[in-house]
Parts: sequence; structure tokens; C-alpha cells
Amino acid sequence: MEKIYLSDAGPKVSPAIYGFYRWNDEANTPGTMEKIINLCLELGINTFDHADSYGSYRCEELFGEVISKKSFNREDIVLFTKCGLRLPHSSQPGVRIKHYDTSRKHILESIESSLRKLRTDYIDIFLLDHLDPISDLEETAYTLQQLKDSGKIKQIGVANFSVFQHQLLASYLKSRIVTNHIELNLLNTSALDNGQVDYIKQGYMRPLASAPLAEGRIANGIDDDAVRVRQKLTTIAEKYGVDIESLAVAWLVKLGALPLIGTTNEQRIRNIANSFNIELDNQDWYELYDASRNV
Repeated sequence: MEKIYLSDAGPKVSPAIYGFYRWNDEANTPGTMEKIINLCLELGINTFDHADSYGSYRCEELFGEVISKKSFNREDIVLFTKCGLRLPHSSQPGVRIKHYDTSRKHILESIESSLRKLRTDYIDIFLLDHLDPISDLEETAYTLQQLKDSGKIKQIGVANFSVFQHQLLASYLKSRIVTNHIELNLLNTSALDNGQVDYIKQGYMRPLASAPLAEGRIANGIDDDAVRVRQKLTTIAEKYGVDIESLAVAWLVKLGALPLIGTTNEQRIRNIANSFNIELDNQDWYELYDASRNV
């Protein structure tokens, strides 16, 4: 895959990104981690998205163990990680309920933990996952800017921010925000309606589309929306001679989004990678969009 700029402020990333947001205790094994990383690199995917809480707070450490084997150079991969979402877990004795924390204290503790677990000196993009409405936003922005100026993080991003939250944080920062992770797929096109996609593009950024296959619903869902969209995908996929999952992701790619892969299923990862070989016709794109909205 040819590397592309995530925004006009950088960095260059692979057009598909592997994220560990759906990992759980079953997937959390060194063998699975190494297998997934090697498959991604084989397919040209060199960009990996973490968070402190992913995989029951274990994914960063497992990834760091693979890095320590030095089977690839740190400079040849792009690492995202994030903080903000706090989840109850045995490793987090002070967390009673799911909540958001973008305080200076938590950001600094999280970045130091991520650097240590990932066995790296810097994070390419550090993101805030949701905006804590009761945080001191000026202090939050100052902390992010300080981390960037120190070189511990190269760029600042956000995840699951509304347009107004995105604008709000940007107003406090000297540096540019380079991306916003948003859920976007043929079974959830709300980001096209609420202005998120437009605002991201206005800032010369590319949206990162999490759950590009709707967590398996596109292929296996039995609800009316999933069945309707799958029928349309099946019809159009025959025209291109491709898998319906590849076509579903090609729909996102034509929109300018970068799919954020979350599955551990090898064939599903390959289906997403194959989407970049599809030249989707404009009217076919709209047929799929209409099916998603049932119009």
C-alpha cells in the first residue's frame, strides 16, 4: 500500500490502519499479536492504533514485546495511542465506573505508561478518546502541547469528538489536530449527516472510520438494515467480482476515509486490504448509500 498523508500537518500512514479496539482476553496472546502484526506488514499496513485500555489494558504491552524482538524497525511503523476512556478493571483499582478523564494528571500518567509498555521513545499520534466535559480544557490543551514540544508525541488527534468538541479543543491548542476517529460504515452513516466528515475534511484531514464492517453485522447481521444493505452489496459485488466486505470498505475509501481494522480474522483483514483495488463507480456508491438509508 502506498503511504498517504493523514493531514496536511502529517504524518504519512498506510491507507488502512489496524486498531486493537475489539481485542479481549481471548485475543490477548503473544502469538496472536505477532501473527496480526506480521500479516498487516505483509499487506502493507504499517500503522497501528492503540489505547491504554485496549484488550483489558494489555494490548500495548503485548505489542511492545513484539517490538522488542526487533523483527522490524520502529521507524518503519506508525503508532497511535490514546487515553481518556476509563474502564473498571482489576489493574485499575481506583476506577469504579466507566467515565472519561482528560486531566493533566491522567494524560501524563497514561503517556508514560504507554511509552513504557510499547517500548518506544515517542508516539506518532496521541489522541484524546472522548472529551471529559468537567475537565479543565485549558490545562488539557497545555499538557498535550507540552508533550508535543518535548518530542514524546509527534502529533495530536482526537477520537469520538463531535464537531463542536473538535472545534473547542482546537481553539485551545497551538498545534493542529490531525485526525478524528469516528464510527462510520454502511450501517452507521450518521457522521455524514451530523457534519463530522465535512468538518474533518475542512481541516484538510482524513477521517478514520472505526468499525468499517459494523463489527461483523454487514456480513452476518440478521436485522432489517443489515439484510437490506447486504443484498445490495451482493448485487454490486458480482459486477466487480469481489467480496461484499471488500466492497463495503471500498465505499468508505471513495469517501476519503481510512478504515480502522479491528478484527482478528485473517480473511476479514485481507478483505479490507483488497478494497483498495476496487474502482467503485460513483452511481454504485450512491446505490449503496441509498440502501444504507433505506431510500
